[in-house]
Amino acid sequence: MTDHLNTPEQPAAPERLRDGAREDMPEQLRRDVRLLGDLLGQILSEAVGADLLEDVECLRALVILAATSPESSALQEAEALVDSFTPQRAEDVARAFSCYFHLVNLAEEHHRVRVLRERESALTPSQSHPEDSLPSALRALEEEVGAQDARARVAGLEFRPVLTAHPTEARRRAIASAIRRITVLLAARDDHGLGGVALRENTEQLLAEIDGLWRTSPLRMTKPSPLDEVRTAMGVFDETLFTVLPEVYRRLENWVNVDGAGLTAPVAPAFVRLGTWIGGDRDGNPNVTAAITRQAAAIANEHVLRALENVALRVGRTMTLDAATTPASPALDELWLSQRQLAPELTTEIALRSPNEPHRRALLVIARRIEATRLRDADLAYAGADGLLDDLMVVQDSLVAAGAKRVAYSDLQQFLWQVQTFGFHLAEMEMRQHSQVHREALAEIAEHGADSPALSERTVEVLDTFRAMASIQQRYGTPAARRYIVSFTQCADDLANVYTLADHALGSPEKMPVLDVVPLFETFADLQAATEILTEIVDHPRVVARLAQTERRMEVMLGYSDSSKDVGPVSATLALYDAQSRISKWAQDNNITLTLFHGRGGALGRGGGPANRAVLAQPPGSVDGRFKLTEQGEVIAARYGDPVIATRHIEQVAAATLLQSLPSVGEHNAAAAERFSGVAATLDAVSRERFFELVHAEGFPKWFAQVTPQEEIGLLPLGSRPAKRGLSVNSLDDLRAIPWVFAWTQARINLTGWFGLGTALAGVGDLDELQAAYREWPLFSTMIDNVEMSLAKTDDRIAERYLALGDREDLATLVLAEMAITKEWVLKVTGKTRMLADMRVLGRAVQLRSPYVDALSLIQLRALRALRRGAPAEDIPELQRLLLLSVNGVAAGLQNTG
Repeated sequence: MTDHLNTPEQPAAPERLRDGAREDMPEQLRRDVRLLGDLLGQILSEAVGADLLEDVECLRALVILAATSPESSALQEAEALVDSFTPQRAEDVARAFSCYFHLVNLAEEHHRVRVLRERESALTPSQSHPEDSLPSALRALEEEVGAQDARARVAGLEFRPVLTAHPTEARRRAIASAIRRITVLLAARDDHGLGGVALRENTEQLLAEIDGLWRTSPLRMTKPSPLDEVRTAMGVFDETLFTVLPEVYRRLENWVNVDGAGLTAPVAPAFVRLGTWIGGDRDGNPNVTAAITRQAAAIANEHVLRALENVALRVGRTMTLDAATTPASPALDELWLSQRQLAPELTTEIALRSPNEPHRRALLVIARRIEATRLRDADLAYAGADGLLDDLMVVQDSLVAAGAKRVAYSDLQQFLWQVQTFGFHLAEMEMRQHSQVHREALAEIAEHGADSPALSERTVEVLDTFRAMASIQQRYGTPAARRYIVSFTQCADDLANVYTLADHALGSPEKMPVLDVVPLFETFADLQAATEILTEIVDHPRVVARLAQTERRMEVMLGYSDSSKDVGPVSATLALYDAQSRISKWAQDNNITLTLFHGRGGALGRGGGPANRAVLAQPPGSVDGRFKLTEQGEVIAARYGDPVIATRHIEQVAAATLLQSLPSVGEHNAAAAERFSGVAATLDAVSRERFFELVHAEGFPKWFAQVTPQEEIGLLPLGSRPAKRGLSVNSLDDLRAIPWVFAWTQARINLTGWFGLGTALAGVGDLDELQAAYREWPLFSTMIDNVEMSLAKTDDRIAERYLALGDREDLATLVLAEMAITKEWVLKVTGKTRMLADMRVLGRAVQLRSPYVDALSLIQLRALRALRRGAPAEDIPELQRLLLLSVNGVAAGLQNTG
């Protein structure tokens, strides 16, 4: 399958129209895409036959022509070609395009890594860095608040990414693994010394891997279990996060502590704390049980202890400093004495291998103690991570006292940062459950008693959750599992109920786990009531006591998904901003150190978009050096799958978190919000009315299921969580936000990211005022830019075909009209002639992918039409498989699911 940008047989007119995209593609990236496309074409011919490649090429040429010459009949011809395929040929073509997307995606990611590395290597420490980098943020901090205050803000910096198992990653782990192997081989070709036999071997290996990718079923046969999802997350820890985070701290240290880095105690904190809902989030997921939660914690503990043990061995073995040049401090001698008393035989053996090397022998014992902790050897195990930290600090202080500062603050400091970041638990597991489940559990307990065998299985599970939390805290430390999030918090009682249930579960205060109960405000009404609920719960005796223990730290979570599904994307954006402003003011008035937890998804309809820009657009006082958000599905792989990209992402978010707390940024955001409050009010009212006109229309849920693959998406074994909380398609209230977004994305409409905005902008009407808002109001400009990205991935020609699957011309007309007016007004406000005109990399990616996605959309439409018409029962499995294959392909092409 060859790269259409370099295929001479392509029609001349489309090629001329696509010259801009072709010329914009860097030569190295073009070379990689061409190579991978050619190799895939070779595999298709070998595996199936030249006729498959001919069909793929014919369809590709037609959809490109249709995209570049809309007035032609090419799209109808492409549709006819797809309809003429046999079922097997349609499946093979769908898989071919999906494979191509995976290869193009990895080529683009590899090129991004290449560019980041080249950019870094070209910069000296004194040169200017990008505006969204940590060095630039530190410069801005020092200029505005002074060096001392800047250091204090750095010391208080917190970034808390929380990995979740929401089913938005359409790729199988087997596919993801194959992609990683191909990426490694592609990267090897950048070695200028690779040529001749080595280059030929590399090509043969690439062919083998691409052949394997083609032959690997893109569909999971079974839904992953929660523990499968846990192990997937462990891959991110093992491959990137464990090593990347201390390197990020080191880079920050070098930028903050310019003269003393490596010679003085670090200024840079270990500012990242990883969280996870995987194995803890039971809201609507009956597969997550107390037993699963315990196993998830054990798996994480195993991974982090193995990683820490390996570091301790590596650092210990290289710590060959002789006592004559680097004598032990009295504290280190005391540590060695205690180690000898703890393990006489072990220390004797180590002393024989490390004579006159006091720091080395202490570290080697530390390594064995970490191993003992992992193996549950009580005689030698550490009671907790604090004990390990204390021992490491003794070794470091001894090195410093002996004058070996560079050794003390090199690899050993990296080790300390890793322990501070991950502890013995790796990630802070957070429980989540729906408030209604708590109410029903308490009603059962009131009727039967907490120990009654008459309690339902679900209520018993609710009680067992608290017992699991107590067990995990006892074994791995309090931070391992102390947060309990209440979905759909609607009143203070919803939070108080958690403490009551914990009492029923454990009985006595001494058995009680430490609980930080976190409200999750999701719907528009709940966001509006947030401060009243917080005012009431903050006087609860348990909350009062916990605030006293934590120096009045408190966390509040905001839901982006359900608020958007509730009132539409525009009103949800404004409501979330307003809620953050009010909650931040409430926290300040009540002397609360607030952390706002943003429940953001990957898709724009779920709060997605560039995280650093989102941080900078927040209200004054709402960040204050602390940023926490959910990282979901394909976003986890995209942001943390590659070490270079992970480093860049973490630094961007950290920089934005520091900058957002600057007085000038807060003042600007506040002034802009006040200046354009009238615009906001109109946008809110008009967009919500337009959104309600659609979703509250009689029969809308049924129509939505007709015109999108919403019900079929539920067949995809993407994750352990059901797509619905329990109700039928006749109600949208129970439909989870992820399939709501995913379905509209598959239909090439992306409605959840933009619907209502065009009518709202037209309702404001004053273009000069809207353009001023775009220039001056960060919240508005971020929203417009995100909508632009969402609209760029829509296609009205394809959308029309999906909407025609339903029997409601009025609703189809409404959607297409809103799409058209939104595109019109977004271009007016931004002053552009086409979408993404000034976003070179993203614009190129969307422009080059869209025709290929069209091909998969036509295949998906073929299957959907047959299913909607009522296909014979014997044909349904085949049609569903074809549809699901196309779903995977479209997700890969758009690089976005839910």
